[in-house]
Amino acid sequence: MKVIILAGGGGTRLFPLSRDCYPKQFLHVIGDKSLLAQTIERLLGLVEAKDIIIVTNERYIFHVQAELKIINAQEAHIITEPMGKNTAPAIALAQSYCQDVLQCDDDEILFVSPSDHLIKPIDAFQNLIRNAQDVAKDNIITLGIKPTKPEIGYGYIEAEKNNNLAKKVISFKEKPDLVTAKEYISSGNYYWNGGMFMFSIATMQDELTKYMPAIIDITKNGYQYAVDNFVNMPDISIDYAVAEKSQKMMMIPMENIYWNDIGSFDAIAEVLSDKDKNVFKGDILAENCTDTMIIGDNRLIAGIDLENLMIIDTPDALLVAKKGESQKVKNIVNKLKQNKRKEAKENVTMYRSWGKYTLLTESEGYRVRKIEMDPGASLTMQMHYHRSEHWTVISGTGKIIINDKESIFTENQSTYIPMGVKHKLSNPGKIPLIIIEVQSGKYINDDDIVVFGK
Repeated sequence: MKVIILAGGGGTRLFPLSRDCYPKQFLHVIGDKSLLAQTIERLLGLVEAKDIIIVTNERYIFHVQAELKIINAQEAHIITEPMGKNTAPAIALAQSYCQDVLQCDDDEILFVSPSDHLIKPIDAFQNLIRNAQDVAKDNIITLGIKPTKPEIGYGYIEAEKNNNLAKKVISFKEKPDLVTAKEYISSGNYYWNGGMFMFSIATMQDELTKYMPAIIDITKNGYQYAVDNFVNMPDISIDYAVAEKSQKMMMIPMENIYWNDIGSFDAIAEVLSDKDKNVFKGDILAENCTDTMIIGDNRLIAGIDLENLMIIDTPDALLVAKKGESQKVKNIVNKLKQNKRKEAKENVTMYRSWGKYTLLTESEGYRVRKIEMDPGASLTMQMHYHRSEHWTVISGTGKIIINDKESIFTENQSTYIPMGVKHKLSNPGKIPLIIIEVQSGKYINDDDIVVFGK
């Protein structure tokens, strides 16, 4: 079996923690590891790392690589979508990779999972997947979650009533209103759609050929052709493309298994709330607070006599909302995008192939950043027309080339790069290089860069 993990989504309902540049699968909101890392570890009990294919956006490849390194799963494969095209093209691209690059047979079973859900206990989940493999040889299996409440934020699966492991899917339902959701709950044969699927390559190939030939017309020419022509893929979910049409859909319920898509702050509260229904993460001092979530970053947050509130604090944005209304967060993000606010896309910490940087402060004429460069990493040789830079080493050892002159600078040492001068920074050491960078000039923007070579 091969496992396909879909990790390209951008998510807007966890703003300001989640941004376009740093979506929720990389957040450390539940436990010490990211949701992506937890997903990979949950599936490593079924397959080896070399049998995992992670589909992500080109912008997130450095995030994925970092998470794989943390959990020692670097043998997992990473494929990147040139652009977001929804789940059907992503799954088809991964299947093409399995056929063309990994040389999988047509009877190979593929298990598709989102990257940002919480599932426990792990042993019960793994046993369910093992037992489902035989059924998946000739069918498309989807996992259904038994509803615990009339949830209006999820899609539903209507399945036949029987005691079999796998139940015939009758229909897929869109996110309902509250009245309809209550009807689904009372009927007893409706399940939440968790977005997990299992099938053989041959079965999915046949169903895509039958119901979505526009995808097969591209992937049948091989993986690299599919990448080069990904722009021509239809933008459609696997639910619309195949699941709602196929006569081979079977549903296996996740009995006695907890599932949460961590799709909103209310979902986080469900997992982390204490006996007073409170969630406090960060440096929080609370007095007489109930049913309140406060998530902070570095500074102290004090709350007094709060009830039914969500307070999410980050270095550049603060969200305050009523509990139960977290689905509306996406409306705020849409307004930010309409107003072309950078907060919708960027975070104060941005990841790059060489490490990351954190914006500490900026104003007209200057910008201060903390740069953390991985061991062995290097920037390109570059030059800036409109700004000078002053670098001070906080930790580690840096190698700097300025106008072909090479030098080493270490802790508490600094160097100055005038505007218009070619320079290159690298980390020759065994520990991260941490420097404070002060940029100054009349025009300070990331597009003021001239790159020389690689």
